[in-house]
Amino acid sequence: MSHTQRLRILFTFLFLLSFKPVFAQAPLPSLPDIESAGALGEDLFVQSGSTGMVLVVVRDSQIFFRGYGEAAPNSQKPPTEDSLLRLCSLTKIFTTDVLTKLVMDRTVRLNDPLQRFAPRRTIVPKRGQSITLADLATHTSGLPRELGNPPRGTPHFTFPDYGTRWRWLPNQRLRSAPGTTAVYSNVAFDLLGDALQSAADRQYAALLAERTLTPLHMRNTTFFPSAAQCSHLLIGTNDEGPCTSTEETAGSSGLYSTAGDMEIWLRYLLGTGGSTHAAQNPAAQEIYIIPSKLVSQKGLDHAGEPTGVGLGWIHLLPITDESHIIEKTGGGAGFSTYIAINHSRHTAIFLAATDGPLDTHLNLFNGANKLLLAVAGLPPLPPPTPKPAIKRKHRSRRP
Repeated sequence: MSHTQRLRILFTFLFLLSFKPVFAQAPLPSLPDIESAGALGEDLFVQSGSTGMVLVVVRDSQIFFRGYGEAAPNSQKPPTEDSLLRLCSLTKIFTTDVLTKLVMDRTVRLNDPLQRFAPRRTIVPKRGQSITLADLATHTSGLPRELGNPPRGTPHFTFPDYGTRWRWLPNQRLRSAPGTTAVYSNVAFDLLGDALQSAADRQYAALLAERTLTPLHMRNTTFFPSAAQCSHLLIGTNDEGPCTSTEETAGSSGLYSTAGDMEIWLRYLLGTGGSTHAAQNPAAQEIYIIPSKLVSQKGLDHAGEPTGVGLGWIHLLPITDESHIIEKTGGGAGFSTYIAINHSRHTAIFLAATDGPLDTHLNLFNGANKLLLAVAGLPPLPPPTPKPAIKRKHRSRRP
């Protein structure tokens, strides 16, 4: 089956999914008290060595929030629900939320080539086949992780801008045929945001606000933080530069938010709010690629071994397993961020932590998975499968 045929089938599947009810709401078994997340979060915070951390847990209609540590070094003030956070790469699942909505209203198709949305006289490189919107959203475009290093002193998440990436793109040789190899790519998601902007004929930041943020009343989620909001930005050990507009990386990493807004987002992702709360179309979280069908993958396994690659999302364990997790990792500018969802127990978590004085080498994402499944009353993920040792040929030393 060709790449184009696979995309056409996927589009049809996603369109039909839009008419299905949101994830089934089965009665929950007896579960641990949601307040148990507090002690689990404390243990995770201590192990992480972070300066400050916020934790949000949503389980069905129950909500838990707690701030740990300090909002800034030596402030002696804990993070609050209104503390400003950098979402980093969690921004990508907002981009694919907009993508899914534009697919459902037929503004775009997943198999649309990126070339369709390129600036005039700009040629998008090919390798056997064209880069599609689905390729950008699943890290299978053949593009590298980054365009390059930003100029010295550039604020976080302000490089590259629109003009820079579109001047860079025509000169690239794709590292693999689109749709065949997954390599985590930030620049691909910025190009995806540009494509959605072109398709809707609307500034991408305004499009995200119109289609997602405003309807959900996520008033503190923005690319344009005010001075008042910036005064509440969590600060880690190191000076990570100014709190400023990050519209240039709106597709990949620029969003700011708060724990209060992320509670709304988790309820939206879970779809447990009933008729009084909006729910994300389940098509946005579906599996698109089975990793075994890829030639290789790189940069998708920070939270565990992928069993499925979605539109910005990564799946852990088979979907038939009660402990199945849908997750997205993020990091940068002194922050580590994470969202993980377990639909079988209607439970989701959001976590954001700032850098501390020492690197404890803790995998915060793995720890967060354990917390999620413990609150959901489920067994933890199995340990990762050991990778076979690479046999190296013996080479004689030269005299």
